[in-house]
Amino acid sequence: MTTKQVIEEIKKAGSESIKKIHLKHGAKEPFYGVKVEDLKKIQKKIKENQQQIALELFSSGIGDAQYLAGLMADGAKMSKQALHQWAEGAEWQMISEYSVAWVASEHPEAFEIGLKWIDSKKPHVAAAGWNTISSVMATRADEMLDMAALKKLLVRVEKEIDKAPNRVKYCMNGFVIAAGSFVKELTSLATATGKKIGNVEVDMNGTSCKVPFAPDYIKKVADKGYLGKKKKTVKC
Repeated sequence: MTTKQVIEEIKKAGSESIKKIHLKHGAKEPFYGVKVEDLKKIQKKIKENQQQIALELFSSGIGDAQYLAGLMADGAKMSKQALHQWAEGAEWQMISEYSVAWVASEHPEAFEIGLKWIDSKKPHVAAAGWNTISSVMATRADEMLDMAALKKLLVRVEKEIDKAPNRVKYCMNGFVIAAGSFVKELTSLATATGKKIGNVEVDMNGTSCKVPFAPDYIKKVADKGYLGKKKKTVKC
């Protein structure tokens, strides 16, 4: 399949009802409203040149195509400059906080990339940075992580989350959850941090979505016996 053919498949799979749901969750035009499960079906049809097609899909600016690009692209094969362009160009939270972060986390210098992004004055870039670091913790062995730096980030969350932009708050809270859930050495500190920041208030665009209370979420992970269990990939 060519990139043009993939976009035609995406367009055909679009749904007005799904589009309305995505709009409530902050989606930005242009996009067609395609279910993730249908995007994955399209992905299976792409047998060759997946990396190049992924890059072209993201460049199209179409939200559904950008999400599919996040599922397909190998971040380890992308330059830091290319990843930064993705972060800059992804203003819909589904793309910035998930697609971009997933792909960036695969880069050898993912942690450093995330650290740079969280300092951005652009909320969507900062949010991508926090989720990139969370994805790194979720997928890499503890011995590969900079524990001292991660502990400093937990302290930073405690100090800065109240004044952070809306979606950055959400991702900072997610970082606390990821630290406590995926890195046993950080569980106690992350739980304590979660208790200090309390219930994080985020404007969820009038939807029924809620912000998890970090200590409770970490406890649920522990109760299921999943504490410290890593993922092969964060893409879903």
